[in-house]
Amino acid sequence: MENRRVLMVNGTIFDGRGGDPVNGGILVEGDKIVRVGSTEDLLREVTEDVPRIDLSGRFVMPGLVEAHAHLSYSGANSVQDLDLNSPVEETVVNAMLNAKIMLRSGYTSAISFGSISRVDVAIRDAIQVGKIEGPRYLACGRDLTATGGMPDWNPDYLKLGMEGLGIKADGPWELRRAVRSIRKSGADVVKIYIDGEGMLDNDQPGELTYTEEEVCAAVDEAHRRGLLAVCHAREAEAVRIAVKAGMDIIGHANVLDDETVELLRSVRDRIFVVPAIEWHVGLYERGAEFGVSREFLDATGYQEEINETVSSVKRMKEAGVRVLPGGDFGFNWSPHGTYARDLQNFVEYFGYTPKEVLLAATRDAGAAMKPRGMIGTLESGKFADLIVVEGNPLEDVRILQETERIVGVMKAGKWYHNDFIRSIQPMVGDLVL
Repeated sequence: MENRRVLMVNGTIFDGRGGDPVNGGILVEGDKIVRVGSTEDLLREVTEDVPRIDLSGRFVMPGLVEAHAHLSYSGANSVQDLDLNSPVEETVVNAMLNAKIMLRSGYTSAISFGSISRVDVAIRDAIQVGKIEGPRYLACGRDLTATGGMPDWNPDYLKLGMEGLGIKADGPWELRRAVRSIRKSGADVVKIYIDGEGMLDNDQPGELTYTEEEVCAAVDEAHRRGLLAVCHAREAEAVRIAVKAGMDIIGHANVLDDETVELLRSVRDRIFVVPAIEWHVGLYERGAEFGVSREFLDATGYQEEINETVSSVKRMKEAGVRVLPGGDFGFNWSPHGTYARDLQNFVEYFGYTPKEVLLAATRDAGAAMKPRGMIGTLESGKFADLIVVEGNPLEDVRILQETERIVGVMKAGKWYHNDFIRSIQPMVGDLVL
């Protein structure tokens, strides 16, 4: 199976490189793409013994990348739910199910933005050896937080001593030690909280929990050890610290001033921003169903923050900053399986065209993944990660929210879902999994 070739023909191929889709085909061998080209050219070049799959005009695009993933989060209503109410045994089971849901939803890769305990590493390893189904996954360690930071939510007098979600570390050398511990656990990603969140009294947006010196130490240590450095930074000063420290991906960046946008412009070739707007939109629209009233959200400034995020992302887009979809999924108002809502958010809130947001969720998000340069576009030498869609998301990106429209999901040359093949080309036989 590893060296088998398969040729897909007569598809509407959106290769993620920036051009318009074309009628053509894709030749796959093992886990890589050999060639993307016209159906006529590929049929001439490929011997008759190579199995063919007739795509019958269906839309083919690179697998989507979820750039702000939490496979270990499930049905949470609060930060407390991610610690106090998330026993590791149940968390592992839910994470396994979430990984399968994510892949089935057309997301063949994901970058974690935080894990409960060491669950991310275990899930990533199980995916890699084929024990469970899931996306390519960059596993995060536990969150790095200062004393009184966002994951340090429990009052000292309770003496709960929980060690699931966050690692408390104060000062440059404690942070370096914590990063080394995360690397020892096998993680790919280190996440640090630089400022707060409106739902927690102890750590509000704009309230810095780390100094620039501390963040620089954490990022330096992460990069020394080959780890991706990501952060939670909502306000302008936190974002500036993240940029100066050399952060790879900034989560949120909701409230920015002109100075910060210009700073982001200056490093646009190396940095990525994931606003995670679905957290806000979902919470504001559906939070009342789960006990978070609209009155409370208005009092804590959520509608205002949505408006600020829209303004900030539009300015980042104009500045050429690579802004990636990724919705902080795993909460009750942003459940797993609804990842493509964030694509719609980019169109409706940020003014992206469907083509622009698909490029952000494939080409640009793929550039943030490791190994570098191997996913996000359909071209020779890259991993054969792709999805087959009934309908054209360039005309209406919302169709990617309809799971039944994603009729084929291939990762590393292997079909994990293929509703359309058996009815069209039974000759592929053992290639249908």
